[in-house]
Amino acid sequence: MGKIKSHPPVKLIVGMIASDDSLFIVTEELLIHRFGNVDFHSSIIAFNFTEYYTREMGTDLRRKFVSFERLIHPEKLAEIKLFTNEMERHFLSEGTDLRQINLNPGYVTAAKLILASTKDHIHRIYLGMGVYAEITLQMRKNSFQPWEWTYPDYRSEEYIKIFNTVRQMYMAQVRSLGINISPR
Repeated sequence: MGKIKSHPPVKLIVGMIASDDSLFIVTEELLIHRFGNVDFHSSIIAFNFTEYYTREMGTDLRRKFVSFERLIHPEKLAEIKLFTNEMERHFLSEGTDLRQINLNPGYVTAAKLILASTKDHIHRIYLGMGVYAEITLQMRKNSFQPWEWTYPDYRSEEYIKIFNTVRQMYMAQVRSLGINISPR
């Protein structure tokens, strides 16, 4: 029988999609209020991998990622997804159900990138409260690698470089805390 042990803390990340860059600033401030200081900001990246959000959010969409200094317990992901969904509702276009910003929380570990979703699929595991977890990237040969189901943008070299950087930060953090983590 396997020995039950607690999971080490993980590094919270949030991806943001919007057509108005000022929403990144306002949203980041609200996220900082809830999750603490940001320790990584990606550049603002053109989001041209799909037209999935065009009808709801318009054209010329851009993406930005942030990660947080304070590590979290992975079992908090469903609660975090509910919070980010509430934030999205806060920024609906006036008098509509149309989002102005899309927020994608997840976390980085030594071995993977996990994203939260409200949509079920064959490769997602139910966490509770209407939220699912997806292993979006896996660590292999010293770099994150996509799965067959990984979204096209998360397959890009630019995104993988971002998550490799965030993982390096995470690994330094856990080592400084005396936590020994294997990337398995």
